[in-house]
Amino acid sequence: MSLLDWIVLIVTLVGIILYGLYKSRSEKNLESYFLLNRSSSWFLILLGIMGTQASAVTFLSAPGQAYTDGMRFVQYYFGLPLAMVVLCITFVPVFHKLKLFTAYEFLEKRFDGKTRTFTSLLFLLQRGLSTGISISAPSIILSSLLGWNILWTNILMGGLLIIYTVSGGAKAVAYTQQIQFVIIFAGMLIVGYMVVHLLPGNMGLSDALHIGGKAGKLNVITSGRTDGKFQWNDRYNIWSGIIGGFFLQLSYFGTDQSQVGRYLTAKATRESKLSLLLNGLVKVPMQFGILLLGVLVFSYYQFAREPIFFNQTQLDLLAKTKYADSLKIVLADYDALQKEKIAQMDPSLETQVENRMRQGLTMQYMQKKQTEFRNTIQRWLRDKDVKGDANDTNYIFLRFVVDHLPKGLIGLLIAVIFLSAWGSVAASLNALSSSTINDIHKRAVRKPMTDIREYHYSQVYTLVWGIFCVVIAQLAYNIGNSLIEAVNVLGSLFYGVILGIFLVAFYFKRITATPVFISAVIVELFVVSIHILNQKGIVNISFLWLNAIGALGVILMSLALQYALRVTRNA
Repeated sequence: MSLLDWIVLIVTLVGIILYGLYKSRSEKNLESYFLLNRSSSWFLILLGIMGTQASAVTFLSAPGQAYTDGMRFVQYYFGLPLAMVVLCITFVPVFHKLKLFTAYEFLEKRFDGKTRTFTSLLFLLQRGLSTGISISAPSIILSSLLGWNILWTNILMGGLLIIYTVSGGAKAVAYTQQIQFVIIFAGMLIVGYMVVHLLPGNMGLSDALHIGGKAGKLNVITSGRTDGKFQWNDRYNIWSGIIGGFFLQLSYFGTDQSQVGRYLTAKATRESKLSLLLNGLVKVPMQFGILLLGVLVFSYYQFAREPIFFNQTQLDLLAKTKYADSLKIVLADYDALQKEKIAQMDPSLETQVENRMRQGLTMQYMQKKQTEFRNTIQRWLRDKDVKGDANDTNYIFLRFVVDHLPKGLIGLLIAVIFLSAWGSVAASLNALSSSTINDIHKRAVRKPMTDIREYHYSQVYTLVWGIFCVVIAQLAYNIGNSLIEAVNVLGSLFYGVILGIFLVAFYFKRITATPVFISAVIVELFVVSIHILNQKGIVNISFLWLNAIGALGVILMSLALQYALRVTRNA
């Protein structure tokens, strides 16, 4: 990066940290540290909810997802608006009425302590690992593209945000997320403008969309059916998005303390409901716009030299292996293919109709050939003697930024990656600390504590979880096809079961603690088993369905066990 980029990056990050520390001055007690004394407006909560969900994984990986697989990932969010309605009707009024610190307190009031502890531990495990991935995602990519050491990148990414999260708690998180969101969306809009601006000739947004459509990248709605049969292993289609996505989003926003903690800060129930409903309306178009960036970048590369592999460090790695000579031949052939493509795609040739027809045929041929070249590179990287990273999806967007955006703007976009990571991770650390002190520590150590002592314990737990997540980030290298998928798959292993426990608590008043606890343990083991069998290729089902399986499994088994218990008692 240039000196100007470094100045923009450092000034932006330091400014956010100082602002967070300034705004975090508060009373030193748990209600202030975790819940802002329950005084937040709907707008502050809305930004907190969106900032917590939209991590750096979203802004880094989603454009690459659209670049390779099209827009169909947006269907993942189709169940969100319905989930927000259910939350506002059922969850929010109860949580506010009971004046909870964490969602899991409700489970002890409804069932017993062991159910609360088990559910809280599931949350802590899932959220701790997911937060580590949220730190590792930008760290891995930045270290690869900019040549930074991964250890120091992880420490920088995680360490700086720990400073204001430990110091200021929820207040620092909430107020910094406001500024972060403004900078993030300004940066993404600038990138969208620049992509279109860099297109050749008089081409504009409509031309870029036409190119993306011709290449099959605007596949916003897909049925999941192939040859007349529904494909259960199809990850993103309208049915898995509406049904599986509904269960996932309902669990995430209704039972994950990182989100529940945001709307528990509201000064009234109305504020929480309004923020959740607006999130349901805004999130789908927001995600659509982020994915659209990937389509625009794809369109740009149809008229420019497209890297054979966006992660250049992996090509450098191959150049030092037994594949070095073969790599030179492949790169030479690929360069020749790129020159042919650019010549064929020239928008100034022929009439508009003839040009578009030729461009469509050229893209079909070139994509097929480029896929063959990339498959060869990936096969070499998977060789046990090479041990490279064959996943390239996560590097596409940032590679474009580094290679093609002007000085100063690159620094701003790197800052956007840091800020989007911080917004999500800071909220998660705050939630992890809140659940640890309220659901575990205070129940295990029944000795009364002063407000200041509870406050200091909360700071310590925030620091401990921050260190834990940085360690996980360091270990989480080469974790999957797409980082955004890796986070969602991990969540789906736990969210369904957690949601099932809450649904039983809300809607099945006659079910007691023991049946729901036993059901939750058994179904969790079952869901994890399905995932393991999926990984081994023995079964083939999309991860989104695991949320429905987990939730419905807990409900049905709880009903069956409660009935069996009643029959046994009456016998």
